[in-house]
Amino acid sequence: MLREGECRIPSGCAITGFINRDGRRTTGNPIIESIALMNERSNGLGGGFVAYGIYPEFKDSYALHLLFEDKSSRHQVEELLKDNFFIEAEDCIPTRLTRGIGKAPLLWRYFVLPRVAKSESLETSQDMITHLVMGINDTIPGAYVISSGRNMGAFKGVGYPEDIGEFYRLDEYQAHTWVAHGRFPTNTPGWWGGAHPFTLLDWSVVHNGEVSSYGANKHFLQMHGYKITLQTDTEVITYALDFLVRRQKLPLEAAAKVLAPPFWVHIDRMPAEERELYAQLRVVYGSLLLNGPFSIIVGFPGGIMALNDRLKLRPLVAGEKGATLYVASEEAAIRAICPNPERIWYPRGGEPVIGKLEENALCCQSA
Repeated sequence: MLREGECRIPSGCAITGFINRDGRRTTGNPIIESIALMNERSNGLGGGFVAYGIYPEFKDSYALHLLFEDKSSRHQVEELLKDNFFIEAEDCIPTRLTRGIGKAPLLWRYFVLPRVAKSESLETSQDMITHLVMGINDTIPGAYVISSGRNMGAFKGVGYPEDIGEFYRLDEYQAHTWVAHGRFPTNTPGWWGGAHPFTLLDWSVVHNGEVSSYGANKHFLQMHGYKITLQTDTEVITYALDFLVRRQKLPLEAAAKVLAPPFWVHIDRMPAEERELYAQLRVVYGSLLLNGPFSIIVGFPGGIMALNDRLKLRPLVAGEKGATLYVASEEAAIRAICPNPERIWYPRGGEPVIGKLEENALCCQSA
């Protein structure tokens, strides 16, 4: 029997991602290669990817990726869509037979626009999509929304992530931002809807760790209208970001300081103006503080953010070369696809790493 210290304990789960800040798009092959290097961090019960910039021909539509367990659930969702949205296009999400991937649910995608007047705000459309997603996940048995953003999509399931990437034919997509997750579930079952990433609108989150503040976080979000149905802390992180940035209009950097704030002893030593800001964030949004070990990669339309807990109990490394920013659980996962980075660093606990598309980057993006 192996004793403690004689075997590797990887602390479960693998995360990796990169953004080409100049808007350059690449296939899914590099992200598959990066996540495959950390195969021992997964156990075959979940893998997933999210890609941004993959649907330029429908860039203004909401791309709904759904899984259905039967035809009845699909019929109910389509009736709901027809009543409230214009369906611009729909088809089965392309897949291929892949060794290691068992029987899959029905995977479908719809490109939709809400039936709202042109004079109404973007927030109205986003609220409609939010209500749709939570309504489907909460009230239609056998139906689950995988992703619901614009010009992006999530692809996930039960299996090792490299097999999930092959199954979804990610080598045929082009994206400026890719994020991946290899799952090692510890207290929830492996099922297709439970794999990472978790998404809402254009937000996506992959996560390594365990959030012990789940109950307090969940209660706060429920008070603000969010339906927490999937019983996972990653779902809560996704909704917390939507609440803080989209609804409360906080900068992403401030939202990161809500999720992983400085300790009070450090706040007390800050200059007066900075001290007041962080104290207000702690008081107003204290229920969204994430306790416990975690590292996450967050995807959003203009970029990615990587963040780990204040004590750095889960690994996180970042790298850069040219216009590309890489983040991952392990340095080797970055070097697998960027052998000679110009810079490698290990962010401090609670310090976000944010990469954003350059201004006008997508104007020159090839379709």
